[in-house]
Amino acid sequence: MTEPDGGQPIIAIVGPCAAGKSSLAARLLEAGYKAHQIAQEHSFVQDMWLVFSSPDILIYLASTYEACERRKHLNWTEDDFSEQLRRLAHAREHCDIFIDTTDLTEDEVASKALKELEAYFAT
Repeated sequence: MTEPDGGQPIIAIVGPCAAGKSSLAARLLEAGYKAHQIAQEHSFVQDMWLVFSSPDILIYLASTYEACERRKHLNWTEDDFSEQLRRLAHAREHCDIFIDTTDLTEDEVASKALKELEAYFAT
């Protein structure tokens, strides 16, 4: 899969706040991929990830409320987190790659994503 101009495939990354989206996007960019995060968790439009970027590959980063809170110390509640997951349901259902970041470091998330992308392109 490549863009019409022959460039890299577009990779979109979604997940709840503090799951590691921006860190992974930066790592994938460094590795030569065309990747960006989408703030789907803040949108009431279930398929905003698709409308906004029309990605070739969708990566969904999952995490628990406790792990996200530990990472960012955000001012939110478990109900807020549950609402984010509800808003992300469509993306989760349609993702190409799913990574649970709960117990992973940024390096481990990047390594896993790179391996998954390699496998994805090998098929």
